[in-house]
Amino acid sequence: MNILITGVHGFVGSNLVMALKRRHTLYGLDIVALEKEGITKTFLWNELEILRNVKFDAIIHLAGKAHDTKNQSAAQIYFDVNTGLTQKIFDFFLESSAKKFIFFSSVKAAADSVVGEVLTEDVIPTPVGPYGESKIKAEEYIQNNFLFPTTSPSGYSSFLKEESKKVYILRPCMIHGPGNKGNLNLLYNVVKKGIPWPLGDFENRRSFTSIDNLCYVVEGLLTKDVATGIYHIGDDEALSTNELIATMCEVMGKTPHIWKLNKGLMEGCAGLGTLLHLPLNTERLRKLTENYVVSNEKIKHALGVDKMPVMAKQGLIKTIKSFSE
Repeated sequence: MNILITGVHGFVGSNLVMALKRRHTLYGLDIVALEKEGITKTFLWNELEILRNVKFDAIIHLAGKAHDTKNQSAAQIYFDVNTGLTQKIFDFFLESSAKKFIFFSSVKAAADSVVGEVLTEDVIPTPVGPYGESKIKAEEYIQNNFLFPTTSPSGYSSFLKEESKKVYILRPCMIHGPGNKGNLNLLYNVVKKGIPWPLGDFENRRSFTSIDNLCYVVEGLLTKDVATGIYHIGDDEALSTNELIATMCEVMGKTPHIWKLNKGLMEGCAGLGTLLHLPLNTERLRKLTENYVVSNEKIKHALGVDKMPVMAKQGLIKTIKSFSE
């Protein structure tokens, strides 16, 4: 297949190139036109018109403004990039020969916090903050201009337009793998220094996405006849922060320092931190200890598989080992 990948030089893009280059002809679209092994040629965004002369079979849209956990980015930047570039490349797709469009959104477009046991695709989106809001705006643009499967009052699903093309909106939870520089890396550096984890009394569970499982899903969407739709992406197993720290220590050959300080005490300290504007406040405590479990059942059913190829702990061990290399 001839495949165009936007944001090809990023973490996910680089891993996708490694996974797809042996079987497909790949082109890149990015803000820099660096040479990359496995990429026939990378184009700049202002060269998009040139690409109208290339026959593509699929477009994978990764380019975007990542979530700034320090909240230092201006809100408009998220909408300019996450929404604006998606509108531009999706319009290009609709006019192109490409039959498949894969858009990488985020679970944060669906929910900042999970209500209930698990986050599924039928949740009514309630994003919080410009990152999630800009992603849901991009999703809405795609759905409004392609008309996704909808459920009528009678309960029957109907395709309303362009059945020859397929569109997939993927909502991965925290993606990790070698080369990742996100929150896992920050936690790794804390654990590496032997700093105790004081929130061991909170048994939260979170979903992660191994980059290997993500690449497996993309390959499946490219090669199988999967229905247009929104799909959540995650590993099969959810892990607690305590399990994550224990795994990091296992890889490093260290003893975990997990302090199970009383929940009520820690919540009281966080409340005081909110009043005094300290690093540990009520909101940060919630983020550190909340459950965020994402269902991957819909995508597994669509691909005709019972489980993802890489178990959550296996993928995390591979990621953690890469931090020390």
